[in-house]
Amino acid sequence: MEIYLIRHGIAAERGTYTNDRERPLVAKGINKTQKVAEKLQSIGIEFDLILSSPLVRAFQTAEILLKAGLSSTLDTFTPLEPGGNIKDWLQWLQEMRSRSAAFGRSQNSLNQLAFVGHQPDLGNWAEMLVWGSIRNQVIVKKAGIVGLRLPDSKEIVGHSELFLLTSPKWFM
Repeated sequence: MEIYLIRHGIAAERGTYTNDRERPLVAKGINKTQKVAEKLQSIGIEFDLILSSPLVRAFQTAEILLKAGLSSTLDTFTPLEPGGNIKDWLQWLQEMRSRSAAFGRSQNSLNQLAFVGHQPDLGNWAEMLVWGSIRNQVIVKKAGIVGLRLPDSKEIVGHSELFLLTSPKWFM
């Protein structure tokens, strides 16, 4: 299974909205995110599912990916909110794998997933999956992507493979 951790695009400045959850993408953020989505589409990336933080800027980013044809399914996922807990995501993943196995499908019936969220959480999740600990070293730029290959075994923490870490400028 491959997962793509995608940070939301450039949003309105902090403090410009009373409720930070409502800060939308700005025109530059929409434009950059659309270019990233177009590039992903042009190289044949397709997600079985896109899960997004419910915050406006992240959900707008996920909608751009959806509209670019990168997936036909988009849903919100509260563990992707700022400060979300990777343990909640790991539990969700285990349940998805168990459900697939119960229906006689391969554990990898979900082959490529996109998770749209926030920094530092996405960087921290990547570190936890690759190294088994958070080192505060992986920085995901706005509209940037981390690609991880998860092992088929149940134990993915500390055993996943980093295959992509890029800022949006590499997609332009």
